[in-house]
Amino acid sequence: MKKPAAAKPKAKSKQPTGVAPKKERATATASKKARAASEVRRSRSAVSKGRVVPAERPAPRAKNATQDLAVAAMEAALDKKALMPVLIDVSAMSSYTDYLGVVSGRSDRQVAAITEGIRDAMAARGRRVIGHEGAGNGRWMLLDYGEIVIHVFHHPVREFYDLEGLWVDAPRVKLDVPAEALLHEAETYDGAR
Repeated sequence: MKKPAAAKPKAKSKQPTGVAPKKERATATASKKARAASEVRRSRSAVSKGRVVPAERPAPRAKNATQDLAVAAMEAALDKKALMPVLIDVSAMSSYTDYLGVVSGRSDRQVAAITEGIRDAMAARGRRVIGHEGAGNGRWMLLDYGEIVIHVFHHPVREFYDLEGLWVDAPRVKLDVPAEALLHEAETYDGAR
């Protein structure tokens, strides 16, 4: 009895194990694209039929409403005896924010109090901080509200970084600043003459 001829071993595929052949991958990619397009059509039809579809981002605020909110934040800083408040309209020059606020405090504790006062005032207006920096040291704190970014500095640190000088071409928003919040040339940051 003759033995049947042994089957030739198949040539090993260069395809790594667990990976579909190229044709199957292309088909899978096409079906993913089709599913995504279908989802877009469904969401558009839901909108046209009056169903509410949650938005990914909140609608942008009107410029006047944003400016009013920025002025309210600066007034909250002044309530905590902030020094030298400056509100800069950077909407025409910046893509990350519309208004940049800069204020100073005379001490680390005052910087923290000013920051907390701004947070409370913004929370009362329904705004939560998106990001904050510098909370541990009291020399500089940043509050990011999206279209408004506020820097609260210990005054010598503010003089060193001179943020206002970086935005010298941007228009300033007029604020009602009391005399005690202004530093005069003969005065130092700690109140000595």
